[in-house]
Amino acid sequence: MQKKAAAILILMLSFALVIAGCGSGNQNKKDNQGQNDTKTEEAAGNEAVSGASKMTYTPLDQLQDKYDIIIVGAGGAGMSAALEAKSKGLNPVIFEKMPVAGGNTLKASSGMNASETKFQKEQGIEDSNDLFYEETLKGGHGTNDKELLRFFVDNSASAIDWLDSIGIRLNNITITGGMGEKRTHRPEDGSAVGQYVANGLLKNVQEKEIPLFVNATVKEITEKDGKVNGVKVLFDEKDEKTITADAVVVTTGGYGSNMEMISKVRPDLEGLVTTNQEGSTGDGIQMIEKLGGTTVDMDQIQVHPTVQQDKSYLIGEVVRGEGSILVSNEGKRFVNELDTRDKVTAAINKLSDKSAYLVFDSGVKSRAKAIEQYEKMGFVLAGDSIEALAKEMGVPADSLKTTLDTWNNAVKDKKDAEFGRTTGMDNDLSSGPFYAIKIGPGIHYTMGGVKINTNTEVVNKDGEPIQGLFAAGEVVGGLHGENRIGGNSVAEIIIFGRQAGIKSAEYVQAQ
Repeated sequence: MQKKAAAILILMLSFALVIAGCGSGNQNKKDNQGQNDTKTEEAAGNEAVSGASKMTYTPLDQLQDKYDIIIVGAGGAGMSAALEAKSKGLNPVIFEKMPVAGGNTLKASSGMNASETKFQKEQGIEDSNDLFYEETLKGGHGTNDKELLRFFVDNSASAIDWLDSIGIRLNNITITGGMGEKRTHRPEDGSAVGQYVANGLLKNVQEKEIPLFVNATVKEITEKDGKVNGVKVLFDEKDEKTITADAVVVTTGGYGSNMEMISKVRPDLEGLVTTNQEGSTGDGIQMIEKLGGTTVDMDQIQVHPTVQQDKSYLIGEVVRGEGSILVSNEGKRFVNELDTRDKVTAAINKLSDKSAYLVFDSGVKSRAKAIEQYEKMGFVLAGDSIEALAKEMGVPADSLKTTLDTWNNAVKDKKDAEFGRTTGMDNDLSSGPFYAIKIGPGIHYTMGGVKINTNTEVVNKDGEPIQGLFAAGEVVGGLHGENRIGGNSVAEIIIFGRQAGIKSAEYVQAQ
């Protein structure tokens, strides 16, 4: 009994370190012997995000021939689906082609949007589902799938509650571009949301003893008599097996790292860096299309305005939401920093070198904990004074000082006469040291994907559900329309991931 208690204590301490963002300098290398010996693996290269935990995965010798539900992809949507299916008494399994769980969720930094939440109410933030709906619809230029969007906003608060109930508390609230109210929920300490959520979900998956196999690439979704009945999966790039199930949930993410797919629909984006993890290749979409599933908005690909170009690393919107400004290489503002992403990107692209600087002070740095990670990666320039920072940036000091003075007066007067910014103006930029990060646009998110209904059932060209096939997360198209609002992707994976788990479980139980 004492040994068991000690083991539980060690596990809890390990995850406490993960949530605190500790241990980022000790990244384990992938076990060359593959799945059977995979006990602890760390994301490599661009996936080696701070705080990635030592993750224990299911060894291959525990693989079964049949499960109730197969979930393809171990990001936020997949793990949420698995937890809900398990709670309904089903036996789900997760197959992840990468060597670690988390997917693009690990890279999310700003937060999770939700309206009418208990945390908003506690903090006196007046918000409504209708306002969330209207602002998201406006952000998507009115092209969003309205049924999906209505379900999305109406179930956002319960998603926050669900996460809280399983130990993932998002009660630090900020704002991102395209919103009029604070509804972007973050971890209590203001740290990046993605690692915290992904590791919290993984902890729950492990506690519920849900099998999760990594280095497991699903190559095909199988069907019989018009119903999906399993998958063909390749383990460690060498051992293919056919696994059956009564339902398959596809949560494989988008195609932001598949330049071949992108160039076919958006040749104008060739040459841009991408913030996506290398597993975001659109294979889930392609497998679903072979089964008769249809797609929507495939040419709608979001370019994020603030990407560190050398490492293709996203600088989260929270930095602007907490008060930073964007300046050109002349040291001048040129845009409302919290306008929608497409408009901010367009403004940067009009500059001579298509790049700009995020400028902020120690106050912003203290409120946006993700900046600590950017510092560790060498992205942040610093100066004890505005003049010293200008020298580091290579911009005219007098121009930068004038820009900051003008901005601080705008914050004081609550009126941005230059560009009409109305949000992220709670604090001025007057507390040294001062900081800057050089950024430019990069491919960030694919709004297009497969078409589903609000039950997360994949539908064919006639709008009829494909029996036994469900999908959630970035693999799905339509929700965001032509432009995604920052903070909505994390909300999407939790809201629709949960729904996929619930509805696939109901489907299986009805068979």
